[in-house]
Amino acid sequence: MRRVKLDKIDRRILRDLQDDGRMTNVDLARRAGISAPPCLRRVRALEDAGYIRGYHADINPEAMGYGVTVFAMVGLNSQAEADLRQFEELVDSWPLVRECNMLAGETDFLLKVVAEDWDAYQRFLTTQLTAAPNVSHVKSALSIRCSKSVPGVPIDAESPDRE
Repeated sequence: MRRVKLDKIDRRILRDLQDDGRMTNVDLARRAGISAPPCLRRVRALEDAGYIRGYHADINPEAMGYGVTVFAMVGLNSQAEADLRQFEELVDSWPLVRECNMLAGETDFLLKVVAEDWDAYQRFLTTQLTAAPNVSHVKSALSIRCSKSVPGVPIDAESPDRE
């Protein structure tokens, strides 16, 4: 991943694509104040440099039958690097886990889990998560509602590049 020094136009492109990844290159170029061909070159350079990791649709979990979101706080018996990586690889194989964050402090990992209902989450918890090697304990927090979910990072198109 090669680093690209971001200018005002790059930050505008990143902000606009983060807000609407389906925006056409022509619209993106117009918003950035440049023509379409250099805009496309900039987008490709931002992708190559790792600023843009991908594009996706924001799917409504409830519309797809996933009515429960649980945050599982997982403690491991061992925090040796090999054991941490082994746990992360196992978590990667579980489709219900949508996010996995390693934490500093009392909890080793915070998992965001979606399930059809509470019973489905409990089945996942007892047959997969707590049964996994090296897992010492799991605390579950049921999400009642999500009042804010914004992807990415705040991007100020006017601010100087952070190096």
